[in-house]
Amino acid sequence: QVRLVESGGGLVQAGASLRLSCVASSGTLSSYAMGWFRQAPGKEREFVAGISWRGARTTYADSVKGRFTIARDNAKNAVILQMNSLEPEDTAVYYCAACSRAPTNAYVSSFRGEYDYWGQGTQVTVSS
Repeated sequence: QVRLVESGGGLVQAGASLRLSCVASSGTLSSYAMGWFRQAPGKEREFVAGISWRGARTTYADSVKGRFTIARDNAKNAVILQMNSLEPEDTAVYYCAACSRAPTNAYVSSFRGEYDYWGQGTQVTVSS
């Protein structure tokens, strides 16, 4: 089992950048495929970005491609989401999640139901 803790959220203006971090307070992330999701008020939780457990493969939602980058730092037991050129539509609570059922080391999932462990979330607010 792994316990996830997100940090790095905040209030920024449109066009700014933020760097979200997800660390494991217990367990190790190196054997999990990882993902970031977000949930805006009144909306479903949606996939943002994912990375395979060796970091060889990444995938992104169309709405964030070219602006967000997911990376892992296994030495620090962490997964990072670098968010650039933020837009008001990016305002949401951002959640880190771990998938223990990856069948291969290149597997990345965008499906919420395939993630077993979730953090408590960090708020990102982008003003126009």
